[in-house]
Amino acid sequence: MMPVRRDVHPHLPPERISDWHERGNHITHFINALSIFFPAGERFFMDSVRNYRDQVTDPELSRAIAGFIGQEAMHTREHILYNRLMEDAGLPAAPMDRTVWKLLDLLRKILPKSWQLAHTIALEHYTAMLADGLLRDGSHMGTRSETGYAQVWTWHALEETEHKAVAYDVWNTVMKPGLYRYLLRTFTMLTTTVTFWAMVFVFHIRLVMADKTCRNKLLGFGGVIKFLWGSPGVLRKMIPEWFAYFRPGFHPWDADNRAQLARIEPLIAEIEATAIRAGASTRAPSLRGAA
Repeated sequence: MMPVRRDVHPHLPPERISDWHERGNHITHFINALSIFFPAGERFFMDSVRNYRDQVTDPELSRAIAGFIGQEAMHTREHILYNRLMEDAGLPAAPMDRTVWKLLDLLRKILPKSWQLAHTIALEHYTAMLADGLLRDGSHMGTRSETGYAQVWTWHALEETEHKAVAYDVWNTVMKPGLYRYLLRTFTMLTTTVTFWAMVFVFHIRLVMADKTCRNKLLGFGGVIKFLWGSPGVLRKMIPEWFAYFRPGFHPWDADNRAQLARIEPLIAEIEATAIRAGASTRAPSLRGAA
């Protein structure tokens, strides 16, 4: 698959930032918490791949790297704008964003470049698994969720699917095959699983507790548990693919869901139509995270 940089501007109504999902504030803020990670996280992914760009001699993979970086830059831009809506609504997105930047800046300083790339391929597998679940099961986004927010997450999921193997192919190209490569890859997945989800849940709780429009704050977490582990089971259904990552011969395209990519162009047309109906203007902010 060859990733393509697309300049997409989903329309996100600011007044719906805290309750855009049809299941209410708690599910909305769980997904909002994921958005907080993307500006710093996408920059880390881009830098981790750039560290090895000059070692890639295959022209097709070099083109894929350029597409990967272009897509991640667009995701960064839109999630900075998305996170700004949270901050404008009185939610603590900015301090949590700074926490992610500080953590990843620390990893850049203390970890070898190979370990940084190992973290990237682990997290790219997570984004691919989350994306696949969203694309396969319409109940993840719902049919009554606010259109613009459902569109931004679906667009992101499609492009994460399109480029899901790029960082991994760079890894296989630049890392010498053998036990060390396997152990580093799998150990990093274990540590990433613990740290990433611990931070997601902390961020989620902070968003819910800061949301003055959210009622039944404690009882609402039961609905989140059902959403993640019951029906539709967002995390529960990821378990087989999580274990697949530990196979010695694993590759992201072992789970071949490329048929979903036929949805990209129709979705972009829908996003443009939604923005026109809403009278949204093109935005070009100066962003730390964009490439």
